[in-house]
Amino acid sequence: MRWTPGKRNENLEDRRGASGGGGFRGGGGGGLKLGLGGTVIVLILSLVFGKDFTSMLDSGGAPSAAEQPASGAPVASSAVEERMVDFVNFLLTDTQNTWREIFTTSGQPYQEPKLVLFRDGVESACGFAQSATGPFYCPADMKVYIDLGFFDELGSKFGAPGEFARAYVLAHEFGHHVQNLLGTEREMRRAQQGNPQQANALSVAMELQADCYAGIWAASANKRTIIEPGDIEAGLTAAAAVGDDRLQRMGQGHVNPESFTHGSSAQRMEWFKRGFAQGRVAACNTFGQ
Repeated sequence: MRWTPGKRNENLEDRRGASGGGGFRGGGGGGLKLGLGGTVIVLILSLVFGKDFTSMLDSGGAPSAAEQPASGAPVASSAVEERMVDFVNFLLTDTQNTWREIFTTSGQPYQEPKLVLFRDGVESACGFAQSATGPFYCPADMKVYIDLGFFDELGSKFGAPGEFARAYVLAHEFGHHVQNLLGTEREMRRAQQGNPQQANALSVAMELQADCYAGIWAASANKRTIIEPGDIEAGLTAAAAVGDDRLQRMGQGHVNPESFTHGSSAQRMEWFKRGFAQGRVAACNTFGQ
């Protein structure tokens, strides 16, 4: 990718210097929007490390001001990690400029999300999450959360290294923010409550649409010569790496399509490519296929 460090985005919230401990749980609200791999990753980690990570799936309300970790605390970091912060900051700015333009063109208001950097664990308006949860979007506070250590795992454990693979991850999470603004997230939750038997299928449609939205951002980046040869292939590798079928095969040795929540590797690649090829929100109707 062609990018340069820029001015720190005011929507980048750095909590790496805050403690990730604590067991705060609130009531109701939001629901943790697990990112890339979601529940399946949590189950895999439980199997691999012999430790129960399923408590991370609890949802909760927003912590009080006293319980919120402070942003801006001293951060012990390396030059490599700070380079990663610069990269994430660039992606935050670029993706939001892209979506603001798309919304403005269609006559819709756009509200920017925040991006929270953390280590080990973090409180969100959707509850407490540990790093093993992976990147996630919380619709209740309109924030994307990520422990930068996930990017190392994306390459070493999931076989999807490189900057564009990382860009795909965040573009997917920002896709969930777009769904929140458009009301898709709320409609999907109501549909799940009204028809529990279709809950997994609706979740898959939601995740594939976020992949398609990631493709829309990639199309914009490509027009602006940010993308280099091989980048799209890296994004497709990342999409395939977190397909439900691949993760289930890694974690339990067999595939159970009935329990998919994010879509197969082939589906994730297909919808990312569709968004990239057409560059339009209307092309991403995963619910109407």
